[in-house]
Amino acid sequence: MTSAVEQLHAVKAKIANAEREAKREPGTVTLVAVSKTFDAEDIRPVIEAGQRVFGENRVQEAQGKWPALTEAFPDLELHLIGPLQSNKAKEAVSLFDVIETVDREKIAAELAREIARQGRTLKFYVQVNTGSEPQKAGIEPSEAIAFVKRCRDVHGLTIEGLMCIPPAEENPGPHFALLEKLAREAGVAKLSMGMSGDYETAVAFGATSVRVGSAIFGNR
Repeated sequence: MTSAVEQLHAVKAKIANAEREAKREPGTVTLVAVSKTFDAEDIRPVIEAGQRVFGENRVQEAQGKWPALTEAFPDLELHLIGPLQSNKAKEAVSLFDVIETVDREKIAAELAREIARQGRTLKFYVQVNTGSEPQKAGIEPSEAIAFVKRCRDVHGLTIEGLMCIPPAEENPGPHFALLEKLAREAGVAKLSMGMSGDYETAVAFGATSVRVGSAIFGNR
């Protein structure tokens, strides 16, 4: 059975190859290793192999394993990549360095309040529902640019990028292209797009970070 560390190196090699093929500078794409549902003992070897950026879907699950890991490895960067409920904003602000799923006014306001209370500096991404799927989180593409502006001007959030999860049954390319266009128009530099099945495509479309879980840790 291939270990998570071996898979990590394989994913990094594919990202490097995708950068070359897209004629992008080496190292411009950040790998966010998605460790949801895996325990600290599963994650630790990947950290020890040099991975420093991780993504989690749920605040409560992350609370159970990351405080001890971040104490042992202070240079880790933890991203929240799952939907955030406003009643979890306090915990999210205290635990995460980057929140990628800002998608409505209420959560933007609550995050701003918590940052002020806790005195922390976080970075944020606005999640865009590029496929306008009713069951999926994210702001509508037509509202994304104005929402980024409100997050910055009204709530004082540091919005550094956009994030999307394309519809599972569709070609992701047009969704990645749409997100890149919206990011340019909104004046944000970062694009979080691409997962285990399509991260190489995302690199070709300008992703600055890819969120890869099962291709590293295996199936849950």
